[in-house]
Amino acid sequence: MNQNLKRIRELGGYFADQIKEQGPASTLRRTAGFVKRRFFGKKARFLPKPAVLDAQRAVDSMGWPVISICVPLYNTPMPYLKELLDSVRTQTCPCWQLCLADASDDAHAEVGRVCAAAAATDRRIRYVKIENRGISANTNAAAKLADGEYMALADHDDVLAPHAVYWMSHIAKQTGAAFLYSDEALFETDIKKPRAGHFKPDYAPEYLECCNYICHLAVFRTALFRQVGELCPACDGSQDHDLFLRLIEQSGPPVHVPKVLYYWRVHAGSTSGGTAAKPYVAAAAKRALADHLRRTGRKGEVKDGLFPSTYKVEDPLPENALVSILIPNKDHTDDLEKALSSIYEKTVYRNFEVIVIENNSTDPATFAYYGALPERYPGCRVVKWEGAFNYSAINNFGRRAAKGNYLLLLNNDVEVINGEWLGEMLSLCARPGVGAVGAMLYYPDDTIQHAGVIVGLGGYAGHSHKYARRGGSGYMFRASTVQDLSAVTAACLLVKAEVYDRLGGLDEGFQVAFNDVDFCLRIRKQGLRVVWTPYAQLYHYESKSRGLDEQDPAKKARFAAEQQRLRARHGDVLARDPYYSPGLTLDREDFSENPDHRFFTEDRDWQPEE
Repeated sequence: MNQNLKRIRELGGYFADQIKEQGPASTLRRTAGFVKRRFFGKKARFLPKPAVLDAQRAVDSMGWPVISICVPLYNTPMPYLKELLDSVRTQTCPCWQLCLADASDDAHAEVGRVCAAAAATDRRIRYVKIENRGISANTNAAAKLADGEYMALADHDDVLAPHAVYWMSHIAKQTGAAFLYSDEALFETDIKKPRAGHFKPDYAPEYLECCNYICHLAVFRTALFRQVGELCPACDGSQDHDLFLRLIEQSGPPVHVPKVLYYWRVHAGSTSGGTAAKPYVAAAAKRALADHLRRTGRKGEVKDGLFPSTYKVEDPLPENALVSILIPNKDHTDDLEKALSSIYEKTVYRNFEVIVIENNSTDPATFAYYGALPERYPGCRVVKWEGAFNYSAINNFGRRAAKGNYLLLLNNDVEVINGEWLGEMLSLCARPGVGAVGAMLYYPDDTIQHAGVIVGLGGYAGHSHKYARRGGSGYMFRASTVQDLSAVTAACLLVKAEVYDRLGGLDEGFQVAFNDVDFCLRIRKQGLRVVWTPYAQLYHYESKSRGLDEQDPAKKARFAAEQQRLRARHGDVLARDPYYSPGLTLDREDFSENPDHRFFTEDRDWQPEE
């Protein structure tokens, strides 16, 4: 009976959290899967089948690099310690070394006895007793025992997946990467019934500055670890975040292995259960980020983010930057007036001009309205497009009238929410290597309309966290942190004018759909990043029920042609968005888990890019 009550309370807590975060509709979609996995699931979601593990054990790993797994121990509970030891000793690949530095007090002498006994039976296990000097110093002591070509860091209460070393050593051998990281899962007592998976994007520098999304399992060259100065005790609490930033500064982007290779135990004293367990984490993280800015010669201030464990790097605004705001419009002066009044009344950054691009209005009142705009809104003017409707061509025409060194593509059916919106976008767009920036757009009912674009959703593209409630953190904080994405919507898109011109503007072959997705993907092919920010917020009055008019053959044909044009040009990215894990579904826009568990359990489902 007590167990049943516990399950009822847990389920009730799940419902409350999901309804608050995602709303009732999304909660209903998720409920069946949660109940099945949490209470009735018999198969491990992320673990390979025994036959797959056996096949890995039979692989000739001669010449694969050895990975030294470094673990600082401190009063480790015996069940946790034994699970950790077993998870390493039963790895399918033998290319490992386990380095244990034990800072336990006298009351926990059994930790040392168990570890010493393990070391006596396997030469790959090394053990040393040390004084407790903090997490970084203790881990560094474990690292001094390491002589593998690569190192990995593990917490004393966590567990490695049985194929962790197999994958990391194999991919390190194939790619020669200096730094690799995998996906992870949270668990309480049984890794066959994990609470949740953390499915990560490929390397995303803006996202990493906002939160340590890399976490576990991180593997890097031992020589590189020593070159950058090991872990920094001054950053205890966020020592891994600090280390990752320093490793990347020296070695370049890490390789993401999209497999769940690490199990992070959730309990009262663990950061996996929330940073309230370790309140010094935030101060350490902000110090690590400030040091990163200093080392890389960047100006900026590190502040707390919207949620605990998240941060915000505020860059200075570029000097003398004029933003040209381009707004196509056909009649609908009520919508346009709402947009313009909110821009002029709320926007803090004032160095902007507004160009309304008139296209085929028929209401005489519209032109009377236009005539009054320059007097009512200084810096606002109207230019007239006389061709047929083509969203890309209209914006390209408007660009010719723009004087700014930054261009903001903006729909006429938006309303500014926060005054800092334009400055927030501009400071990000001015970063070296950034080509375009998008904003958070809400429906009038305060659900998310756009938090970035994920390509591949529905076969082509979809909006991140669509219909989620305003104010939530999103999946792994991805609705509440500045981050790198493959694309953002042109309903509110800021781009450097020189980048726009270099690409020839929007592709006029995309008359209505996918012009923004194509544009952003072409920006990325130039080696530039596309960034989204939650700190620029607008309402977008696009109807939730808006969609393709399937009764109109001409519209259907045009939409199909634009789909085909997108696939022909960007099929490689549509097949695998680097900022969206294959562990997540392509059927919905809510970051649900990929229901095809074969992806996690069969080796053939993923191989590193050549």
